[in-house]
Amino acid sequence: MIETTAVPPEPMGLRERKKLRTRRALIEAAVRLVAERGYEETTVAQIAASADVSTRTFFSYFPGKDDVLFADSQQRVDALVRAVADRRPQETVAHLLLRALEGSVVSPDAAADLTGEVPSLRVRLILSSPALQARALHWLFEAQRQLTGALVEAYGDELTEPEAAAAVGALVGALVNTALICLARDASADELRLSLSRAARVAIGGLASVGPKPGATGADAPAREEPDEP
Repeated sequence: MIETTAVPPEPMGLRERKKLRTRRALIEAAVRLVAERGYEETTVAQIAASADVSTRTFFSYFPGKDDVLFADSQQRVDALVRAVADRRPQETVAHLLLRALEGSVVSPDAAADLTGEVPSLRVRLILSSPALQARALHWLFEAQRQLTGALVEAYGDELTEPEAAAAVGALVGALVNTALICLARDASADELRLSLSRAARVAIGGLASVGPKPGATGADAPAREEPDEP
């Protein structure tokens, strides 16, 4: 396994713990209400009341009811983008992506957040609602766009944008499909983490031809193949 440097988080104060409990209560209320009444029939006011907070408090945590069901998705993407931006000297694309994943999406904490009754129910709701499916596709597209941009910036002339997009697409596709399969059969946090790690390694195994090779820089780097003239 690739080594990562983890910085222990500072303990949360009383106010932060209260905000976290409120956030979790809103997420659980939204998921359960949508499951009972349907996505279109569930309102923000109902979610807030079920979580025992005001509508105003709801909007201080989430812009709308869609965002509750996709809670923490952007934070995971942001963590990946930061890890990619922190590329180490001579680090290959495959090594960098795997290290970034093991420090975020494939970490034990992330796997624990994705398993259990509420996360599994949330996935089933998204798959059963056309409106939520559209939102999920939009989020996936935006996440891949951000990661592609981060890779291009990290490697400069060593990596073309189409290569970066292909690498990100292969990896995201493997992770999303694996996560859906695991959540559909109520896999444990450990099972999900191991499955995601395996899926990442399978996808990344095909990325050896992408970007610079270990120790290959400048004139030593292999020449790119140019497309044939039409």
